[in-house]
Amino acid sequence: MEMYSTTFHAVVNSILNSILHWLSHVLPVILWGLSGIFLLTVATFAKDELSDISGSEEIEIFHLEPDPRGGRAYKLIYVVEVPIDVYWRFKTDFDNEFLLKNKYIRKHRLVSRSDDTVITKNRYTMGPDADFKWETTVLEHAHRLEFVLLNPEECGQRFHHGYIQLSPEEKETRVTQVAYFDFRGVTFWAIYPWKGGMRDFLRYTARWEQETILRLRSRYTVDEEK
Repeated sequence: MEMYSTTFHAVVNSILNSILHWLSHVLPVILWGLSGIFLLTVATFAKDELSDISGSEEIEIFHLEPDPRGGRAYKLIYVVEVPIDVYWRFKTDFDNEFLLKNKYIRKHRLVSRSDDTVITKNRYTMGPDADFKWETTVLEHAHRLEFVLLNPEECGQRFHHGYIQLSPEEKETRVTQVAYFDFRGVTFWAIYPWKGGMRDFLRYTARWEQETILRLRSRYTVDEEK
């Protein structure tokens, strides 16, 4: 009986070893295939126009051709329910505290302002614990803000630049924000469609601006506009 038991265990061990040997060769291929399908699905999804329509709100996010140096790029479009002059005063009020109500901004400070050039420093709740030093060129006649990150290496980035363009829509304002940027892991962040990815971040940003300007509207409205 003991001989049969020993033989049975030997056969079982041989079968298990064969299965483990087979899995060691096949499993990596299966996992590679699944990851490839996942990335292909997400990448295909990311090429399409992403839009979020809720009631009268419309938030659109597009993936653009990146900077020649690489990285990723996006176009964010949304509408705020105030006239363009009111929103322009809001966007060019760089010496403010309301930005700290944004869950992604931990610190904000106006460093200097000279003619149409503004320097600010921000520290964020996500990303490296560093002061992001931004230079913004204010083009008042065009209702346009052009921004560039002055210290990308300190912030774990290769570059980051773009613009914000305002355009009137009757008694509302259409906001178009375009940015080009590059940092480690940028592609995954840009195409990740769930919470924590670029799409989620930009949606929050647009909604936060829509809500904040309505809350602060009276502060940026002059008497003749009331």
